Amino acid sequence: VAAAVTVAQEKDRRTLDLLLITRLHNSELVLGKLLASLLPVFTFLIAGAPIFALMTLWGGLALDQIARVLIVTLLGVLVSGSLGSTLGLWREKTFQTVALTTLGLVTWTLLWEVVARGLLSGVWSRLEPQSAIIFSPWHAVLAAVRPLPAAEAWFAGLSRPLAGYLLVSVALTVLLNAIAAWRIRAWNIAADSRRRGSSVTAESPDAPRSPLAAAAPQPSRVVWDNPVLWREMATWAYGRRTLLLRLAYAIIVALVAMAIMRLGASTLPIARFDSAAALVPILLLSLLLINAQSVTSITSERDVRALDLLLVTEITPIEFVFGKLGGALYNVKEAIVAPLVLSGYLWWVGGITLENWLYLSLGWLIVVIFAAVLGLHAGLSYVNSRAAIGVSLGTLFFLFVGIATTMRIMAAFSGSFEFQLQPFLAAMVGGGVGLYIALGARNPSPAIRGAALVCPFATFYALTSFLLNYPLAVLLVIAATYGFTTAAMLVPAIDEFDVATGRTNFDE
Repeated sequence: VAAAVTVAQEKDRRTLDLLLITRLHNSELVLGKLLASLLPVFTFLIAGAPIFALMTLWGGLALDQIARVLIVTLLGVLVSGSLGSTLGLWREKTFQTVALTTLGLVTWTLLWEVVARGLLSGVWSRLEPQSAIIFSPWHAVLAAVRPLPAAEAWFAGLSRPLAGYLLVSVALTVLLNAIAAWRIRAWNIAADSRRRGSSVTAESPDAPRSPLAAAAPQPSRVVWDNPVLWREMATWAYGRRTLLLRLAYAIIVALVAMAIMRLGASTLPIARFDSAAALVPILLLSLLLINAQSVTSITSERDVRALDLLLVTEITPIEFVFGKLGGALYNVKEAIVAPLVLSGYLWWVGGITLENWLYLSLGWLIVVIFAAVLGLHAGLSYVNSRAAIGVSLGTLFFLFVGIATTMRIMAAFSGSFEFQLQPFLAAMVGGGVGLYIALGARNPSPAIRGAALVCPFATFYALTSFLLNYPLAVLLVIAATYGFTTAAMLVPAIDEFDVATGRTNFDE
């Protein structure tokens, strides 16, 4: 996503056109943007290597295992970054780029997770569970951390699945960047030149042309009372290629529906964890798409300087904020409705009770509004598009993936309270401080400060309540915490609109 946003920001600000008229070769442009955008990730890996090496002092872990994991991760970063960079050079709109990158990575991960579980071995005999290591970074990491016999080198034999992953990763990285370097100028020529070229080739050079034909009046469109909402809902503000995104999302929904059908066809009772495993990927993906749509609706306006024009009109803060919010929710309505339908189908096949489905639906709608308002808040708070998108998506990852990872770490240290306390405090206290710095440092607010410090603890409590089979407690905690956090971000966006958009400051 970092690589995709870096390229998309260049295109929105029209600075990529300046790079294309320099003497830089296509490969220099593509590789330069890719490596520059991934520099923070490389820094994380380099800084983490000595920390991982310290684990060898505890025993049970060798340096070659750490080296394999770092190499597998590095190659996974290069492949993912190459995908984001290539899609960023191909697509015109930031939302298309971010959404396609997210959909591509999630679909790829889910596909090989299905293969690893042996669900496709009967469809195609070559898709054995072991082949997931060759294509999935997650399964490659699990394979890399396993100890090998002392007489066997970690890179021995390309026939080994791990060595196959290294080969496939290098091949995909080279292929994606080669395609980007080959098509970068064809993808990024000016739209006016593209339209002129198509009109010249479509018409005969000898055909008579009427100067009045081009100036023929076109039927006007009626703009709603809220022009911001009209622009978001009644126009192709994010390009017609968003239909491709909907098609890709529909494919993932179909895969999840097939998984639920398999659960319903089983003669055994459906366990809660099986139901959660079927729904969590589509829920998380939908939240990321909703959040990406919301934050890019602001950043795309700012990058093309259209936001400055809006701010000098008579549009009120309520019209602007709720227009953007309503438009974002409308444009990704499939991502809102599909989880409700899938969870309803899960209730139909007996995976959950009607009461739990109502809890799940209400909690889902609350979190959907939170994700949309979070994107709006980040887009207004950060002038830099990359920082806004990074903070917005990063907050979702921390709250819904980072806390779950912390619980997994604590479960691994279940025999020692001292070791459990360390990841708990690091995630809850450190994460809460980090959330406040990211969300409230630019526009300080006691409500945002309180919400940032409470959200990690509340999410941890909600996950714990789910494990203990207290679904009502999950809903109440989610409703209270994320409802308050949504209000804490939404009220200042309206009441202090001029400060949030940068038109003035607190002193003025």
